[in-house]
Amino acid sequence: MARINVGTIEVYVVSLARGEWSVLALQRALDTRCPGGWETVHGTIEPGEEPEAAALREVFEETGLDVQRMYSLSVSPFYLHRTHVVELSVGFVAFVDVGAPVTLGEEHTGHAWLSADEALVRFMWPRERQALREVMELFRSGNAGAAEDVLRVR
Repeated sequence: MARINVGTIEVYVVSLARGEWSVLALQRALDTRCPGGWETVHGTIEPGEEPEAAALREVFEETGLDVQRMYSLSVSPFYLHRTHVVELSVGFVAFVDVGAPVTLGEEHTGHAWLSADEALVRFMWPRERQALREVMELFRSGNAGAAEDVLRVR
């Protein structure tokens, strides 16, 4: 019987300077799931770990970047047919210094800082494109505005 699990995170790593978005896209290595695909930071929540801690850890493990500010964004369901699990992925937005060096983990072979429009074309998953549109709308001023007290995690 299928079960529900909150077990993954996705983090939209962004920078907003002078009204221009920079969005980090990562290219999957050929020996991982979805070989060659471009996506945002994804990861598994470890036992005993809260989603926001997993998000910070995964951003650092996959990019080497320090998060300046982080916000909760959404929760997205998807089905893992091999384990019969409806997985819930907790989404976050991480603002970083676009000038900081990116150090990729072994799951990725490439990265690119893209404009929002370029990222909307490059991201492999339709849900990532939709979430990025939400990021640009909710955080258009560089913060969550009136929802800052509700969405800001760090």
